[in-house]
Amino acid sequence: MQRVALHTRLKAGREQEYERVHREIPPELDALLRASGIHAWSIYRRGRDLFHVVDCDDYAAFLRATNDHPVNRAWQARMAELLEVVHDHGDAEGNTLPLIWSLP
Repeated sequence: MQRVALHTRLKAGREQEYERVHREIPPELDALLRASGIHAWSIYRRGRDLFHVVDCDDYAAFLRATNDHPVNRAWQARMAELLEVVHDHGDAEGNTLPLIWSLP
């Protein structure tokens, strides 16, 4: 099991819309995430900064499995409307926050 941390940033004034869109993600997206090895995905917001914590089997495998999937492409296009700093899901290493310290 892997835990991955990501950072994205909202466009100014899009905070409430982003939260509204995430109150209930499309069932097809939920199914795709779970089928691709995602166990949990949490998003925290401070101002316009978003911090994602993803528990998954293998993040790189998840990216490969979902990159060209139509459900993911539609969701990413919707998120691109709201985000200033977008995780493009193209680089499993370069777009993650490295773990510096953890209290076991």
